Amino acid sequence: MDGISDVAVGVKRGSDELNGASNGSDSKKLRVEEAPPSRVLHIRKLPNEASETEVIALGLPFGKVTNILTLKGKNQAFLEMGTEEAAITMINYYTTVTPHIRNIPIFIQYSNHKELKTDAGNQRTQAVLQAVSAVQSGGSPSSDVQDALAAASSPVLRIIIDNMFYPVTLDVLQQIFSKFGTVMKIITFTKNNQFQALLQFSDPVNAQQAKLALDGQNIYNSCCTLRIDFSKLVNLNVKYNNDKSRDYTRPELPAGDGQPSLDTTVAAAFSKDSNSLLGKIPGALSPLSAAAAAAAAAGRVALAGQTGSSGVLLVSNLNEEMVTPQSLFTLFGVYGDVQRVKILYNKKDSALIQMSDANQAQLAMSHLNGQKVYGKIIRVTLSKHQTVALPRDGLDDQGLTKDFANSPLHRFKKPGSKNFQNIFPPSATLHLSNIPQDVTEDDLRLLFSNAGGTVKAFKFFQDRKMALIQMSTVEEAIQALIDLHNYNMGGNQHLRVSFSKSTI
Repeated sequence: MDGISDVAVGVKRGSDELNGASNGSDSKKLRVEEAPPSRVLHIRKLPNEASETEVIALGLPFGKVTNILTLKGKNQAFLEMGTEEAAITMINYYTTVTPHIRNIPIFIQYSNHKELKTDAGNQRTQAVLQAVSAVQSGGSPSSDVQDALAAASSPVLRIIIDNMFYPVTLDVLQQIFSKFGTVMKIITFTKNNQFQALLQFSDPVNAQQAKLALDGQNIYNSCCTLRIDFSKLVNLNVKYNNDKSRDYTRPELPAGDGQPSLDTTVAAAFSKDSNSLLGKIPGALSPLSAAAAAAAAAGRVALAGQTGSSGVLLVSNLNEEMVTPQSLFTLFGVYGDVQRVKILYNKKDSALIQMSDANQAQLAMSHLNGQKVYGKIIRVTLSKHQTVALPRDGLDDQGLTKDFANSPLHRFKKPGSKNFQNIFPPSATLHLSNIPQDVTEDDLRLLFSNAGGTVKAFKFFQDRKMALIQMSTVEEAIQALIDLHNYNMGGNQHLRVSFSKSTI
């Protein structure tokens, strides 16, 4: 029982975190940024009937969930992630995308607790955690979790696809989701410049399992991210079988105005592709091959979100003493090819950044909003501007606007470039490549500590052309990347710096 009393004490100590928290007053909103990052997250305004499984599912796309404490009477919960990095990524993601449980928006912030001390003997919680992890890694859940899963009663999922670099067809969705049960109907559409789908299973349990395993996963490497929640609808009404909608129980439906459904040769191209998500266990979504992507494109599916939505970002709360167009070009260039940067003349803590398309803008926003750069937490939102204007000829704007369209440093110029597969959120560990043979670990440690940070760990890859270097904070790593990406190491070899997904 000791563990339980610890929690009670912990909750009391952090009582300002709880008292009145349920009314979402303004003072609480201001507090959201005050608690320093912690791997324990405090979740508020949960719907009464929310289950532990649904709360755990919020954290799964970002990493391992190691503990959970639900406060039923207060409609709150504490969720402990395996690492602080995972918690930071989760908070950053949910600042741009409001999290929902059962269609109710909820609030997530860092907790004052550094870990959850719950009674280790609480077998039920441990069972739920293990079962949910099993579902995510492709196992099948035990019967008590089956019951919890069945609690969500709708067999219809609403699927939104973020960062849609490649087209996603109705057939691709059908093949991915049918691993979890019988897919009966799918309707696809574009709303708010985002490709979305409604997909109906024959059984709500299958819908819940698919949501747990696939929410937050990528269809292709580092893009086409699935965001899944339950639809309020419990039955879809499909009128036509074509490339936009399909009722698999009624093959006799007409095609309407749309293209008839993708022919079988294209579907076959997908299923043969051994490398693709379509042949793998649930939860392991790996990229479809270029051939399959080309086949999907041949299905005449227009890329969603490319028309009318802007590739321009507004970045605010910058450190105006430090920031330059070049530093923003380097940082945002991790997530796309930056065309132009304009620091605003009358408001030098803000800048407009034009990416090469709306998908890249979305990608940069989801990864960089809420990160600390030069000591300030920056805000990144989509701008209503369609382009960034250059100053009129002969007008000196003190170098605040810069055109990078022809920069040799764009990371994503080559179609199918490896760089697409290595897009990760900012992390304290950096990946270095293009290291000259004669450069030693000490040389690199010195270079990176001179950038104003503390090097915690270092590891060469076998060929010594690449290495991982870990700084003491994410902010220091961001700073080092800005300062040292493309650094001339001599002999015309320039260092390449990216964020790493692994730690040392």
